[in-house]
Amino acid sequence: MLWSDPDDKPPEDMRTMQAMIHRAGLIMAVAAVIFMIVTGLDFR
Repeated sequence: MLWSDPDDKPPEDMRTMQAMIHRAGLIMAVAAVIFMIVTGLDFR
């Protein structure tokens, strides 16, 4: 850590951006699973 850093927490905008990236990753994972299920059902 640098001596100028007051604490361990990132700034607020970085935290919100990380939360948005995390949510987008979860949504992409769920969408990929749903896409695989739908394409699997189409081939029957």
